[in-house]
Amino acid sequence: MANHKSSLKRIRQSEKIRLRNRYYGKTMRNAVRKLRALTNKEEAIGMYPGVVKILDKLANKHIIHKNKANNLKSKLALHINKLG
Repeated sequence: MANHKSSLKRIRQSEKIRLRNRYYGKTMRNAVRKLRALTNKEEAIGMYPGVVKILDKLANKHIIHKNKANNLKSKLALHINKLG
């Protein structure tokens, strides 16, 4: 266990940040799953900008890598284009 006040505070902060990042990551994954599950093209097109916004926000906050966000956006756009 840590002995210094600053290290105890750092432990508390890092745990809070970890839980927040986990929440945002899970929210992002659920949004991507929900979009991939859609079969109606109009609904998917309507939902796509919201998912892109989430991905960009997480990439800017370094919760996910910017290349991962771009890859996901690209795959989702391909999925939407394949819908009939």
